[in-house]
Amino acid sequence: MSSTADTTSSTNLGLAGIRDSRYDRYVALKVGIAHWGKKDALLRQTRSLRALSAPLSYSASRQQRLGHSSIPCLLDQFEVHGPNGMHVCYTTTPTRCNLHEVSFSRLFPLDVARALSGGLALALAYTHSKGYVHGDIQLQNVLVKLPSSFDALSIDQLYEKYGKPATVDVRRKDGEPLPPNIPPKAVLPLYLGKKAQEFTLADVRILLSDFGEAFAPDTDIRPGKASNIPLAFQPPEVRFEPDAPLTLSSDIWSLATAIWEIIGMKAIFSTDWVTGDEMTAQHIDELGPMPLSWWDRWEKRGEFFDENVRPIEGRDVWPPLDQAFEDFVQVSRRKRGMGEFGKEETIALVHLMRRMLAYLPEDRPTVEEVLESEWMVKWVMPDFERSLQAQQ
Repeated sequence: MSSTADTTSSTNLGLAGIRDSRYDRYVALKVGIAHWGKKDALLRQTRSLRALSAPLSYSASRQQRLGHSSIPCLLDQFEVHGPNGMHVCYTTTPTRCNLHEVSFSRLFPLDVARALSGGLALALAYTHSKGYVHGDIQLQNVLVKLPSSFDALSIDQLYEKYGKPATVDVRRKDGEPLPPNIPPKAVLPLYLGKKAQEFTLADVRILLSDFGEAFAPDTDIRPGKASNIPLAFQPPEVRFEPDAPLTLSSDIWSLATAIWEIIGMKAIFSTDWVTGDEMTAQHIDELGPMPLSWWDRWEKRGEFFDENVRPIEGRDVWPPLDQAFEDFVQVSRRKRGMGEFGKEETIALVHLMRRMLAYLPEDRPTVEEVLESEWMVKWVMPDFERSLQAQQ
């Protein structure tokens, strides 16, 4: 639905009247950046989507069906040859918005935040059950589905309800004429979303998208240094074990950062421009000392800590995890009247976050263990079940 580029060398094109005339429905069109003879990145994404969105067997569990429904369905795939080269293209069901757009500087109601967290965990559980690492879990890759009535709108009705597509002229900074491979106009994205505080349980219909970084670790070995996930959501083994193969556990760290952002509006680690060393210092501030082998090989540790792992005087220090939850989540929710977590739930939630944010991949829970955690069982899944009822 948006026209922003992502890390998978492709661009999502807005609706703007993109309608499948055969099946009388709207589609979202994704166009890969042109390559002369190179198309591996987007083909890898379509292969992953095709495998994950394939129909389930009759014996599939309810959990699998719920997770499967949160994976985009690959509707069509084709190639377009143009002046810039060959573009790999595919279509999927269009969506309303992504969670990053709607939650930026805003908070979801408490029950909605829980239900969204549960839906995301179920989507990842399904992905892992099929042997895939997603590799890029962040809120801009978690999409919100449109209501089923959307396809009933004609193009004229769509424009009447949401406005016609707006275009802007494309100009060179130096004022010279555009080359023939550059279009003279660009179409601005059509926004169909709503504010986070306006979400109800009936709106909790998500899709885990952008599988351009996905891979099957049993057959496709991917070292940490090949990860392209932004630093704020990147597991620490990417930096300190760059040649070691990434595993399913790398997604667990990123899932924790996504859940924190869903419930608290702000990322747990800085999304501002920071260096890898500054991010490592944040990890230690919030989570405590890292493994000794990593500490010993961290060349710039002396710029942030003394040898007793005490912060160097004069630098900004991030609060430990439990205090960060109070300062960055509870205080924000309290000030905005969006409901805060009770004492018992807070203990269970912070305990789960600490487990998921373990430094070593092998120390993190599996996604199934996340779903079996106290917070998920007692608080999250009941609200997720209520969201399913609200959609009926």
